[in-house]
Amino acid sequence: MIAAPNKKIGWFDVISYFMLAVFCFSVLLPFWDMLLLSISDPKKTASLALRLWPKSFSLDAYEFAFSYNKVPLAYLVTIGRTVCGTALTLLLVTLAAYPLSKRELPFRNYFTSYFLIPMFFGGGLIPTYLIIRKLGLIDSLLVYILPGAVGLFYVLLVRNFFMTLEKEIEDAAFIDGAGHIRILFSIIAPLSKPVLATIALWAMVGHWNAWFDALIYIRDADKLTLQAILQQLLSQASSTIPTDTQNFNTLNPDKYVTGKSFQAALTIITIGPIVLVYPFFQKYFVQGIMIGSIKG
Repeated sequence: MIAAPNKKIGWFDVISYFMLAVFCFSVLLPFWDMLLLSISDPKKTASLALRLWPKSFSLDAYEFAFSYNKVPLAYLVTIGRTVCGTALTLLLVTLAAYPLSKRELPFRNYFTSYFLIPMFFGGGLIPTYLIIRKLGLIDSLLVYILPGAVGLFYVLLVRNFFMTLEKEIEDAAFIDGAGHIRILFSIIAPLSKPVLATIALWAMVGHWNAWFDALIYIRDADKLTLQAILQQLLSQASSTIPTDTQNFNTLNPDKYVTGKSFQAALTIITIGPIVLVYPFFQKYFVQGIMIGSIKG
């Protein structure tokens, strides 16, 4: 076997690697700084100097975060919303995309246009609010899941992916007596892991990071999501948080929490689960996007 000649690294490669390293560093540094601020003793992190490693270790901010107001309950609401919303989105998107992928479907182009047009035109906030109120979803946990359960872009992406699968597989299943539902969930869905994993990742991130709908439609503070709680705390940082942290420090003389360390800990708690889940979907991400966007 003839060995391949060694490729020389030119200036273009050096500059590309350097720029990529700078970009990655600029992305990771704020997250790393926030993490260090949340686990360090606030007394030793009061300066504005750059933090590259913890000067001391303390989890007081996390203890205060999970005991503050309704953060634990909001965490459960957010997890429930993300899990149920993602599962419902995958189910409905799959059921909608499967018939649209059949060329023999009557009025197929009409239905495809029906899904395509709302992607470019929307009614706006006020009509949406009126519809939500008419449906009785105001101050209901279902308002987190039902209005955005079917992503139109997701439907078209999954439809295009289904169209790339070999039709002979379905024909063989039909000969064996399988119906459309059996074929969809026993054959098509397992073969579509890349695109379904991509849709699941997008839906999870969307549900986990959503906060605006909670502020508009929810009246009961017990039903707020974690992101909505975080947004309220950040907007009230100059008023309520200093008083609450002082009370916590007074009741716990051996602990010390500041508004900045509390916000840093709550931010890490908020983004932590998504950061941990993302690597499990990464291997499907590129493949699902590329294949699902080619054929129409």
